Amino acid sequence: MKIVTIVGARPQFIKAAPVSRALRERHQEILVHTGQHYDDNMSGVFFRELGIPEPEVHLGAGGGSHGAQTAAMLTGIEGVLQRERPDRVLVYGDTNSTLAGALAAAKLHVPVAHVEAGLRSFNRRMPEEINRVVTDHLSDLLFCPSEISQRHLAAEGIVSGVHVVGDVMADALLNAARRADASQILIQHQLSPRSYVLATVHRADNTDDGVRLAAILQAFADIGRTILFPVHPRTRKAIAAAGLSVPSNVRPCEPLGYLDLVRALRDADLVLTDSGGLQKEAYWLSVPCITLRDETEWVETVETGWNRIVGADRAAIVAAAADGRRPGDHPALYGGDGQATGKLVGLIQG
Repeated sequence: MKIVTIVGARPQFIKAAPVSRALRERHQEILVHTGQHYDDNMSGVFFRELGIPEPEVHLGAGGGSHGAQTAAMLTGIEGVLQRERPDRVLVYGDTNSTLAGALAAAKLHVPVAHVEAGLRSFNRRMPEEINRVVTDHLSDLLFCPSEISQRHLAAEGIVSGVHVVGDVMADALLNAARRADASQILIQHQLSPRSYVLATVHRADNTDDGVRLAAILQAFADIGRTILFPVHPRTRKAIAAAGLSVPSNVRPCEPLGYLDLVRALRDADLVLTDSGGLQKEAYWLSVPCITLRDETEWVETVETGWNRIVGADRAAIVAAAADGRRPGDHPALYGGDGQATGKLVGLIQG
């Protein structure tokens, strides 16, 4: 079977790592990197650390507006599919790369498999929500991380080809956690386990709104604890454009490679984030999470008490950070047992 896999952003690189290894044992995979994340800290380091094969095609379609970026990806992917004539296209998550891959395949009548199907924030202001909804309705194989995501699809009339397989990101995390001790990130920033908070901010709702971004940074200052803050390029530009500054208790750094990120997360006392992936990884590593959004797709983490949704409310962020309680129970979520990849690949093979 010939499979074209579309990736472009760092969460997709993480998910693709175990799946690509498994697919290539029995099938021909052509890996297409759209270039959505293109600098080394956001792309190259993930391929090296996770052992992902070098992309056979690199479209270089990063940057620009949502429309311009998606159009460039759509054009590039269409050309690849016309040339390669694959049996299936595989897409991950909810980025512009995901949408472009699904659209190009659907218009050429190539079957689409969507990894991480059925997630819903029910916030149509999020570009990611539009991407995931459209992709799900274009796909014929839909791999859900949980029963809730399966129910979301059923509510939209999507019941054929839907499978709950768990989350392949857990498979990648299990592998990385075994190697994370080699990371020097804590030494580099003079940190010790449980002595700091890890924070990430990159969602457009936060970075493109100066009021929200200012409130988040003010909350970081009010928390008063040492905060390790890997700064996304979009966030760095937004802070400068809004005339804001990073508080003195915050240690900003470049975006982290995956092993450094896993080590920093594993040893943190708390994580503050607007990242979907980090919410899950924090749960799997038993680190309390405060989500800097008004909603989340990963509602199961909230129901267990390990994740709290506070938005960009300065007082709510500070109050949640001051509450050091950890829930007593930690039920298994999203099939975090390393078996999702095998289930997924088996279903693709039919």
